[in-house]
Amino acid sequence: MPSAEPDAVPTRAPRGFRHDLYAAGAAVLLVTAAVLVGHHIQKTSGTLLVNWPPLLASWGPHLGPGTPLAVLVAIATVVYGPALAVRLPWRALLPLTWAAAMAWICSLALIDGWHRGIAARLTTRHEYLRVVDRFHDIPAALRDFTSHILIGSPENWPAHVAGHPPGATLTFVLLDRAGLGGGAWAGVWCITVGATACVAVLVTIRALADEALARRAAPFLVLAPAAVWMGTSADAYFAAVAAWAVALLALAVTRRSVLWAGALGLLFGLTCYLSYGLTLFALIAAAVLVLGRHGIRERPALLVALLAGPAVVTAAFTLAGFAWWEAYDVLVTRYYQGAGGIRPYGYWVWGNLACAVLITGLATAAGLRRSGALLLRHRGGALTRPGGPGADARLALLVAAAVLALLVADLSGMSKAETERIWLPFALWLLPACAFLPRARGWLAAQALPALLLNHLLLTGW
Repeated sequence: MPSAEPDAVPTRAPRGFRHDLYAAGAAVLLVTAAVLVGHHIQKTSGTLLVNWPPLLASWGPHLGPGTPLAVLVAIATVVYGPALAVRLPWRALLPLTWAAAMAWICSLALIDGWHRGIAARLTTRHEYLRVVDRFHDIPAALRDFTSHILIGSPENWPAHVAGHPPGATLTFVLLDRAGLGGGAWAGVWCITVGATACVAVLVTIRALADEALARRAAPFLVLAPAAVWMGTSADAYFAAVAAWAVALLALAVTRRSVLWAGALGLLFGLTCYLSYGLTLFALIAAAVLVLGRHGIRERPALLVALLAGPAVVTAAFTLAGFAWWEAYDVLVTRYYQGAGGIRPYGYWVWGNLACAVLITGLATAAGLRRSGALLLRHRGGALTRPGGPGADARLALLVAAAVLALLVADLSGMSKAETERIWLPFALWLLPACAFLPRARGWLAAQALPALLLNHLLLTGW
């Protein structure tokens, strides 16, 4: 059990609190520039297609039934979170982290009230629930899926259905078949499953780096500003599936388990059929394989099991009539038929990064600075076995892989705006960088306050 005080500086983390503040200040300047420049562009040309750039939101100060609960969860996590994360048994820490994350997500959602905040979120004209009735014959719907993607096609799909592989829509179709139809059940599903993502990240950190770093990261994963958009967006559910795929991969390579590898392969295959952009999780998976290369070398059968799972999922969807690669090609055309063809790349290529700051917080900006410093100092030389002297560098490499995936998504031009929702799966893997920060309670407060302000001052689109 770790014995360090919760606010102590990690012994292996580079010092430099002043530089942490510089990094946080630079993040504030980026967001400020995105707001000011974005409002000017939207006012003069209207091409950003968002009312409160860089977010899809509108100005609307309000309170709600979730207000006191959100404040209470924030205060409790700031005051008690770091100490509990250090002292609780590991098996107790994981469910508590899940429960606390759910409380934070739900309370923020309920600031907008039950109906607007949760029950009606996934029933709007762009969402998946609008087409559940069109999947009464699932095999036929899969065979015909691609022909409804383009805007000019007969009965074209709503934006979110067209913009994702059918695995996303099938989730809500199957929920409906199980008697859990409607927006309320869909919202509860996304919150409940989405909150497990933080547990998956902790499991991964413990497997690849060490338990002490996972414990320090836990309160920051709970109090993530991303929770504003995780309740309720289907991307929260996608984030959890992708996170558990990475966690299973970490367990597979560190425990040399073919069973874990096979399960991971199937889950990663499902991830790619939930969202096209989540194929970029291959970059994070590659980092896990680098960190767990000893396991692959000692048991080559792991690699076969890892590749078999995605192949099975791909074969199943392809034989059912849906070709992922053909649909993606059509989707690119649809993207530029709509908002993607109007929104200026020159603004969003950096405005998206301001969105990333808003969903990950100022503490993450400071943590990323420390992660970068660690990698520069170690230059890969300390990437030894889990729990060894290079545990901090191992975590820094995992975070760097998530940063790279996010940057590739940004530069692709297929993520212009709305990245406060779209990038939720990647954002969760940036938050562990906060494990390197001293003064945990102060940085947690810096995470919670902007999230509370955003959710009370703006009416967010998700």
